[in-house]
Amino acid sequence: MSERITTLFGATTTAMEVVTGVDLRGKRAIVTGSASGIGVETARALAQAEAHVTLAVRSIEAGEAVAEEIKQTTGNPNIIPGKLDLSDLRLVYAFV
Repeated sequence: MSERITTLFGATTTAMEVVTGVDLRGKRAIVTGSASGIGVETARALAQAEAHVTLAVRSIEAGEAVAEEIKQTTGNPNIIPGKLDLSDLRLVYAFV
């Protein structure tokens, strides 16, 4: 029988709580769906932890707006949007 994996986090844990005390300097994170909702908050938490964050978005304009807002709220200048639509393999290859 395998050991049960446990965590300190639960259903009400925020992304910011997960990265508290974590240093992601020198790490790159790609966040899909980062033009709205939970994707934005995930990207913001990673940026707060000093990661270089690429916002994978369908609308580059929306991604640019989110990137600027995250830069302003976190002080992390290493946030860039990239156009990505996972339903279009041409865009996936271009993104990569």
